[in-house]
Amino acid sequence: MAQIFPKWADKVPKKIQLGIIVLVTGIVFGFWYFGSPDYLEVGYAPEQPIPFSHDLHAGQLDIDCRYCHGGVELSAAASVPSSQTCMTCHEAIEADSPDLAPLRESWESGDPIEWVRVHKLPEHSYFDHSIHINAGIGCDSCHGRVDRMERVIKKESMSMSWCLDCHNNPEEQLRPVEEVTNLAWEPPDEEYQQEFGEMMVSKRNIVAPVYCNACHR
Repeated sequence: MAQIFPKWADKVPKKIQLGIIVLVTGIVFGFWYFGSPDYLEVGYAPEQPIPFSHDLHAGQLDIDCRYCHGGVELSAAASVPSSQTCMTCHEAIEADSPDLAPLRESWESGDPIEWVRVHKLPEHSYFDHSIHINAGIGCDSCHGRVDRMERVIKKESMSMSWCLDCHNNPEEQLRPVEEVTNLAWEPPDEEYQQEFGEMMVSKRNIVAPVYCNACHR
């Protein structure tokens, strides 16, 4: 009895099966990469209600981070400066600038300025700025060189894997505590960084947690 299908048809099911595997793998990889913080969030730089320049304030004027973000050493949150803090300078400097009209309105009314948040972790994640700052983690380790940014840009994904990379090897990021707000600080060389980091881990008994409820409370 003659065959109904040609001999090459025997390979069709295997090719279809292989094609499905490749397609499913491609779809999973696409969701994994293109849906990740590295792709969706890095580079995020929203327009703010006031065109505040970190390049000018933190860079050219060398204003310490803690002048505006006063709670960063004492609390979990790095507080956003109040209108009163800004008006300490701008009551006299650029007092009539049209760009600062929202600031003057906020100062007079008492209503806070609605800044657009750039660095935001998921609601189920807990992060304490004071612990990291007092341990010797520099501001630029997470936020990048904001002293060179006209508009703040999200430089790191701040994903769980990114955080764990640091928690597993904290000595690679530690610096002298007095240098945490010095965004231009760099170790003299890699050997110094490793030796200093290991010394600080031992001296301060730094044990960066990697268990779930450290961040998911």
